[in-house]
Amino acid sequence: MGRAEARVSTPYDRIGTRYRRTRQTDPSLMAAILGALGDAKTIVNVGAGSGSYEPPGTVAAIEPSRVMIAQRPLGAAPAIQASAERIPLPDDFADAAMALWTVHHWSDPVAGIGELRRIAGRVVIVSWEAHLTRQFWLVRDYLPHVAAYDDSRTPTPAQLAELLGDSAEVHPLPIPHDCRDGFLGAYWRRPERYLDPAVRAGISSFAALEDTLGEGLARLADDISSGEWARRHADLLELEELDIGYRLIVADSTATARG
Repeated sequence: MGRAEARVSTPYDRIGTRYRRTRQTDPSLMAAILGALGDAKTIVNVGAGSGSYEPPGTVAAIEPSRVMIAQRPLGAAPAIQASAERIPLPDDFADAAMALWTVHHWSDPVAGIGELRRIAGRVVIVSWEAHLTRQFWLVRDYLPHVAAYDDSRTPTPAQLAELLGDSAEVHPLPIPHDCRDGFLGAYWRRPERYLDPAVRAGISSFAALEDTLGEGLARLADDISSGEWARRHADLLELEELDIGYRLIVADSTATARG
């Protein structure tokens, strides 16, 4: 398989034990990701977690947390415990590499992007625009320190696109109102879900900052109970999807070479 397999420890060895309870594959997001993968027949899932969004053509999953690997379903692609910055696969191993909701966990995004480009011609990433996420009502009105935490570790989509080269494109990824995948912005129309400790345990920034969330969550609970949240956000209750800043970044170096 190329480079020696790395044995690493990650925060998900602590916080990821019940991850699959709230982090399920959302069909509309899966459709967008499949569209970005295009006609790729072989795919590597980097930062694979418990295996969400892996299409049938997935031939390898790169995941540093042994706890997350243990939650992968039977029949999932073979998992290699390794980091994005040092992927133990040979050059041009697959048609495409995908890295979904994971770049903010990387210690060296430049090295990680270099590895994605090394092992595959097509790269698909899901990340977010921090300045838009800061405007999301949950962060803006109740938990602003979460934005500071995420900003400190998340490259912008523009920065990721620059690292990916001239073929890179950035596309909005709107979130459906009934999103099944419980990441930070998933419950934009269901505020009561953020009061559930199991939901928060599946959101890495909340899990990391859990001891600091009490005051903001108490105010959110009061606003839900009084009806203030619904009055303030009546417009959201009419929407089927919302752009909270999540972005799909797609690059294909093989297309550039053909051009």
